[in-house]
Amino acid sequence: MNAILDGFDAISKAAPVPIYLQIKNRIEQRIDSGEWPAGQKLPSENELVAALGVSRMTINRALRELTEAGFVRRVHGLGSFVAERPRHASLIELKDIALEIERDGKTHRSKVLSLDRVDANPALAARMEVTAGAELYRLRAVHYQDDTPIQFEMRFVNPVVVADFIAQDFSRTTATAYLLQQVKPDEMEHRVRAVLPDADCRRHLELAAELPCLELVRRTWKDGRVVTCATLTYPGDRYALGARYATDEYRLREQPGGGN
Repeated sequence: MNAILDGFDAISKAAPVPIYLQIKNRIEQRIDSGEWPAGQKLPSENELVAALGVSRMTINRALRELTEAGFVRRVHGLGSFVAERPRHASLIELKDIALEIERDGKTHRSKVLSLDRVDANPALAARMEVTAGAELYRLRAVHYQDDTPIQFEMRFVNPVVVADFIAQDFSRTTATAYLLQQVKPDEMEHRVRAVLPDADCRRHLELAAELPCLELVRRTWKDGRVVTCATLTYPGDRYALGARYATDEYRLREQPGGGN
């Protein structure tokens, strides 16, 4: 038996616990204990079927549920790997993703896909609170933790507020870090939803077609003008979004439609 499968021979087909759940629990325990670190390649489905004498459907269910829970990352054509524990992004603070990654002892790098000028169509003009046809700056970039892509960034910036944005090298600094140096926003909006990314985003995040993502749309204002509108897409198994704060320290701006 493959050394990585040691201990799996204790799985019992007579036990009241379903076989797939026994397999899932053993894999989860090894990940939680650190015995299988992030990046560890798991045995293939075929290896598990042969070693444990169970059906492929049983193995597939265990791995699928581990993937959905964020323990395992499945890469088409390469196999299954222990996933990095999901990183948490704040919903109430503007934080530089590079600093978050580096504080955890990891390496951040970003890949700029494009940095150009675009004319705002009516929908984008409404989001940026400018007239249709107004010129905006657009940045498309991918952010990596070590060699794993964890954020796809699509950002629009108002050149009236930050004229030199277009001239920056965002492979050396992040847009968030640069903007915070230039403008201290006095208002911020975050909207989060689950999405299935389009083909372009999916390719850059190296995702399987069926994997859902978290999409964070962030807008900031300064003196009544929108500074930037960024759509940040995170693989659902590599990132989490959340916030913790004292309830009397923040006033939530009421949104159209009666939501809080």
